[in-house]
Amino acid sequence: MTNLRNRFAIAALAVLLGACASKGPTQAHFDFGPLPQPAAVTAGSIAPIIVADMTGPAALDSERMHYRLLYADARQQRPYAYNQWTATPLQLMTQRLKARIAQSGVKVLSTTDAAAGAMLLRTELDDFAHNFDSATASNGTITLRASVFSSHKLVDQKSFTRSVAAPTADAAGGARALADAADALSGDVLAWLATLPAPK
Repeated sequence: MTNLRNRFAIAALAVLLGACASKGPTQAHFDFGPLPQPAAVTAGSIAPIIVADMTGPAALDSERMHYRLLYADARQQRPYAYNQWTATPLQLMTQRLKARIAQSGVKVLSTTDAAAGAMLLRTELDDFAHNFDSATASNGTITLRASVFSSHKLVDQKSFTRSVAAPTADAAGGARALADAADALSGDVLAWLATLPAPK
């Protein structure tokens, strides 16, 4: 009977220790936060526009957060163990771009809207990275290519890049830097749209 009690006690202790060992740091989820102040762009010069969902590499169609150690191996993308995005970078960028354009007063339409003659904005995300230049210095860098079509014809195409220093050398700092880069990039796209001719 004593041996049986000892076995139960050992088994219970093993389960308890296993539970403690498996309990890692709390997982954090990041997004781009609230919208900043509207960009100083004359929205009246931009016609209603259809904004298609952003496309990009398969690696950016996941909620996992990644970083690169440029000083060690720039070709290797490493995942954060306990941090991730609330949505994929492609979804976050699409939402932010639409929100910033709408915030400026431009009528933003979806691809399902019936809007004959409306311009169509397609964007492709080429780079979305938290890069470490050293163990203590990092930045969030975003590169995308934007194309505007009218009546199925290309009106113009342009590439945009923004890089913002991260306030801290961790996932939270990278998320902040990428959010700031996304807002700056959205402002750049908005300013570019204002220079394009209105659809006829």
